[in-house]
Amino acid sequence: MTNSAAQTQPAPADTTFLPGPVLLLGAPGVGKGTQAQLLMGRFRIPQISTGDILRSNIAKGTKLGKAAKDLVDAGQLVSDDLVNEMVADRLAESDTESGYILDGFPRTLNQAIWIDNHLAGAKIALPIVAVHITVSYDELLHRITGRRTCPGCKSIYNVFSNPPKLEGKCDIEGAELVQRPDDTEPVFIERMKTFEAQTAPVIEHYRSQGRFREIDGDQPVESVTGAITAALRSLRAT
Repeated sequence: MTNSAAQTQPAPADTTFLPGPVLLLGAPGVGKGTQAQLLMGRFRIPQISTGDILRSNIAKGTKLGKAAKDLVDAGQLVSDDLVNEMVADRLAESDTESGYILDGFPRTLNQAIWIDNHLAGAKIALPIVAVHITVSYDELLHRITGRRTCPGCKSIYNVFSNPPKLEGKCDIEGAELVQRPDDTEPVFIERMKTFEAQTAPVIEHYRSQGRFREIDGDQPVESVTGAITAALRSLRAT
């Protein structure tokens, strides 16, 4: 492992298999973002993040964006209905025709039911399949709370699995390493509670319909990507 991140060679593009809509699930620290990027490169499909959609609509000043900004400025949560409308607009764009990776949506059972109903009449006749990347609680705790970053060169270390040569100092610049405020154990515990409470019904929804697989995320990055790809092929074959 390098100081900044595990370096992986992008897999060759696979245009013979259409993954359709894919929901990647995983607790904080499982490597979901890394896997999403690798799958995007392999299948040439976009990653669709509700956070990105929200920020884009607000920045462009769309009707939905203005409505969302009013809520955000007032310190209120953006409603499911508003988020659903933004997602529907994004899924209508041409780059989603071969599939896409959903990031942060559906987050609740109500959102899962909504998007299933929405996709029933969409151009892609394939339903969502869900892949859950799992890593043990203790490993996740070490990945998150052990993370340290150089404020200068942005190199990333982990005091448990990838420590610097000199404790607390960047190997490259010698600068004092810092821990992000949201990488502490109390914050991690609360994030896990939120994830488990929100995600359990979504997992059960897709599991009960045979559209769900679990993948062991505590293995090399390339192995996780291969396991996800195999799971997608298996799910689409059935």
